[in-house]
Amino acid sequence: MGASDFSNLPHIGEAVRRKEDYRFLTGAGNYTDDITLANQSHAVFVRSPHAHALIKSVDTAQALKMPGVVGIFSGKDIEGKMGGLPCGWLINNPDGTPMKEPMHPILAIRKVRYVGDHVAMVVAETVEQARNAAEAVVVDYEVLPALVSVADAAKKSGGVTLHDEAPDNQCYKWALGDKAAVDAVFASAAHVTKLDLVNNRLVPNPIEPRVAIGSYNRAGDDYTLYVSNQNPHVERLLMTAFVLGLPEHKVRVIAPDVGGGFGSKIFLYAEDVCLTWAARQLNRNIKWTADRSECFLSDAHGRDHVSHAEMAMDKDGKFLALRVHTDANLGAYLSTFSTAVPTILYATLLAGQYTTPQIYVEVDAWFTNTAPVDAYRGAGRPEATYLLERLVSRCAWEMNLGQDEIRKRNFITAFPYQTPVALQYDTGDFHACMDKARVLAEVDGYAARKTASEAKGKLRGIGYSSYIEACGIAPSNIAGALGARAGLFECGEIRVHPTGSVTVFTGSHSHGQGHETTFAQVVAARLGIPVENVDVVHGDTGRVPFGMGTYGSRSISVGGAAIMKALDKIETKARKIAAHLMEASDADIEFANGEFTVKGTDKKIPFGQVALTAYVPHNYPLDKLEPGLNETAFYDPTNFTFPGGTYICEVEVDKQTGEVRVDRFTAVDDFGTIINPMIVEGQVHGGLVQGIGQALLENCVYDNETGQLLTGSFMDYAMPRAGDFPQFKLDTVCTPCTHNPLGTKGCGEAGAIGSPPAVINAVLDALAPLGVKDFDMPASPARVWEAMQSAAAKP
Repeated sequence: MGASDFSNLPHIGEAVRRKEDYRFLTGAGNYTDDITLANQSHAVFVRSPHAHALIKSVDTAQALKMPGVVGIFSGKDIEGKMGGLPCGWLINNPDGTPMKEPMHPILAIRKVRYVGDHVAMVVAETVEQARNAAEAVVVDYEVLPALVSVADAAKKSGGVTLHDEAPDNQCYKWALGDKAAVDAVFASAAHVTKLDLVNNRLVPNPIEPRVAIGSYNRAGDDYTLYVSNQNPHVERLLMTAFVLGLPEHKVRVIAPDVGGGFGSKIFLYAEDVCLTWAARQLNRNIKWTADRSECFLSDAHGRDHVSHAEMAMDKDGKFLALRVHTDANLGAYLSTFSTAVPTILYATLLAGQYTTPQIYVEVDAWFTNTAPVDAYRGAGRPEATYLLERLVSRCAWEMNLGQDEIRKRNFITAFPYQTPVALQYDTGDFHACMDKARVLAEVDGYAARKTASEAKGKLRGIGYSSYIEACGIAPSNIAGALGARAGLFECGEIRVHPTGSVTVFTGSHSHGQGHETTFAQVVAARLGIPVENVDVVHGDTGRVPFGMGTYGSRSISVGGAAIMKALDKIETKARKIAAHLMEASDADIEFANGEFTVKGTDKKIPFGQVALTAYVPHNYPLDKLEPGLNETAFYDPTNFTFPGGTYICEVEVDKQTGEVRVDRFTAVDDFGTIINPMIVEGQVHGGLVQGIGQALLENCVYDNETGQLLTGSFMDYAMPRAGDFPQFKLDTVCTPCTHNPLGTKGCGEAGAIGSPPAVINAVLDALAPLGVKDFDMPASPARVWEAMQSAAAKP
């Protein structure tokens, strides 16, 4: 069944209310912190107060005597007994040599490298006892100079070295494209636009902090880890194979309900391994729940790029070549997918929606005394889109063209389209997205709105962003050739019960996306049964076949496709049973709307009767078919999927205070086939809020001298609130993906990818009459006011 006819099935495209919401709204959700095991102790981590220091000694003697303390572990207890936290993506330098990959111990060994680094773990009967004992652990530090910014890292500032394996603090230098060809185009271009920009560091802050419970069963010599995580199978694989050296079947990882992730819960963290390992050492179940301060300090952060970009154009504004250099901050250690974000997931998207013939990108990645940086909603694609769409609008202004016109002149119009940065787009309609966005945004009335704003003493600006992203991260063989150290397939198992109801087991974890509804819609549509008759199980390595988890907007396109393949097998077997029951050839059996019919006759039987026959084979060819109706399938995509769209933002800027107010925001996206428009709309809303939050409010800041985190709470880190946003205007265009059976493309990250440049382009458009040329995110009142004052002071 192909994508074109699948979209016409019942349940597909319907705004079915989310099945999972009732339990969440009534307090019946089951999160990791809700779980209490017998003989359960509690862990608290002693964390480094210094960004960079030698550990001269860790004195636990007094702490061990305190009430309720069960055990205390530090680096000396694990040194030489296990591996470090692994990086899941190997990046090679241009000469073929591998990146520098220093060990990341689960407890610091002789040195700490960022504020919040794990020095010791205290286990006690209660949380309060563990906290009291943690305060009694005495650590003697020899403080070293800290290195915080990539600018200082690139300058080899102060001779500071974080890791002996990387004496210059550089993890890798990476490049993509034909430098000589690009340089030749620039030498003869009619116009070159240049731009320097910073993609600010962010702290993810999902509403549920990270939580984990380590459990050990002496009778079976096996472990269970309950954890707030997006991909339990990957967590188990990395922990067993690379760190603890345990047989994988001896470890079960359960990720129950998870209160948001945004990428920050993809990774294997030190706490997860510490708890699992210590559970055996102490023969105790051990729980750790992060407080919000720990989240700020130790969750993997996002973004943090410093880039220089140049676009070469002909006299009519046609793009000829793009040249980019990016310095990427990886933090103190390599996180699970950190190395892929500024390279494979970033540079390959710099073609955007445009027919730029030549592109060359260089990326230098650096270690600094900050928390590790990894994938955060969009993972590389927001960084690429921000750079490209800021540059494209700058090109428009310098060429005296409209932001819409320069984009339309350069849009790709023929598909499939091979970009100069490795990816091949299979389908899209970028002009349709732009045209629909302009109508929905009422661009023709913009001049009148601008005049009205001026009458109120406000500046109004309009900003465009036409993004494309790559979802799914595939196929496995190509990803492997590019450095991935794991497969990127997904698994789906369908169990049809005798009554005709169905349970779906998927490796795609749901932590807010609504899989229990959308996956049920897919199965119900295919089998012709009510959505209520389909249950979805995920998040448990003990129940679900091996799956790769949820990230990269891959769930419905990859996980859903695996389910479709399993349904193909279900239908094939069910046709044979139906043929037997109706005394016909299975070649003559047709299946639609939950009924099997014999072609050219009025004979028919419902799906439920076939399901019952599979388990009650009174009149069943047991010599030809086994009882039961269960099937499993794996799906490895042949390509990424490529959602795209155009976003248009209008802002008002207060000339007296610099305050920016988003007055209008329009988003038109192409997600291919849409399973549930209500859920898609919710995903876009969430992404827009996070993207606009980055553009206007959020900014993770470390002190450049001491490496102390200055934005370590919501008092200092400005999270967006509902009052910061207008009512969004949303619409879609549909060009179905050509290489998965659903025709879907992925929608979970789009809003966060396309919105930041639209906002900043709008702010700069508003400030252009004052002579303001540029500034970095976030466009806070102070930054905007300072930019206006600086422009006014220029002669």
